[in-house]
Amino acid sequence: MDSRNKSSDTDFILLGLFPGMNHVTLLVSAILLIYTVALTANSALILLIWVDSHLHTPMYFLLSQLALMDLTLISSTVPKMAADFFLGQRNISRVACAAQIFFFLTLGIAECILITFMSYDRYVAICNPLRYALLMSQRVCLQMAAVSWAGGAFLSLAHTAYAMHFPICGSTEISHFLCEVMAILKLACEDISAYEKAVVATSIVVLLIPLSLILTSYVLIFLAVLRMNSPEGRNKALATCSSHLAVVSLYFGPAMLVYMRPSSYHSPKLDQVLFLLGAILTPMMNPLIYSLRNKEVVGALKKALGCCPTSL
Repeated sequence: MDSRNKSSDTDFILLGLFPGMNHVTLLVSAILLIYTVALTANSALILLIWVDSHLHTPMYFLLSQLALMDLTLISSTVPKMAADFFLGQRNISRVACAAQIFFFLTLGIAECILITFMSYDRYVAICNPLRYALLMSQRVCLQMAAVSWAGGAFLSLAHTAYAMHFPICGSTEISHFLCEVMAILKLACEDISAYEKAVVATSIVVLLIPLSLILTSYVLIFLAVLRMNSPEGRNKALATCSSHLAVVSLYFGPAMLVYMRPSSYHSPKLDQVLFLLGAILTPMMNPLIYSLRNKEVVGALKKALGCCPTSL
């Protein structure tokens, strides 16, 4: 009983990026560069969508929510990781660890839900354009954003509270650069098999079911695109959908490998690589993919940059 009480007050120790690896300074510097690009690109995308009236459409509203989630997601991990590395401080309190888990899971799950809604938006726009204004009204878009954020927060709160209630009787060293559910569970001194099943069940709900809905939407979209008579319309539809599918693969791939593998197949190095891809690289890539492959966003950016000199 004493050991449980003691473990509930003990700080965790984050071992950081690939302990024992040479040239970690270069890796951290590269991550800070990625963070800067992600911060700039997502902020610029949100600002463009907000100020340009041509981008006040359901698709771009949902895209601005995705950019906001990406911005918050990468900010929940990189500053702490960089500060720990350069200051040599590896301790993190249980409260701070729980907060990081909560925000990370909230944003990850919310992105998954939002990306599913974005695929529905493209399905309606291409397969049912006459009812688009009704099915994707401003009220519906706000509800989609609210469901994404609230759904992510609800599921994250349940998992965070349950994962953090396990007592830590031995080492408090986390083989990761952030507090993460699966890494915390490895330190628990109780049987966690039931909770691992709950993690798999949640993964099916927030990963496999949305992915199946997304793939179904795009099968219907591609069938509709093939029936289009206008080559210009076909190319525009394919360009928009290919950008979204690229984002889908960037997010769902690493997430499924992290949370849908048996615990016996988890290794600290592989998990860190997957988190670097999903939690750091993807938030940088998302706005670049949507911006560079989208003529409307590029046009809005050129317009904004062209107006800057005249406004000074």
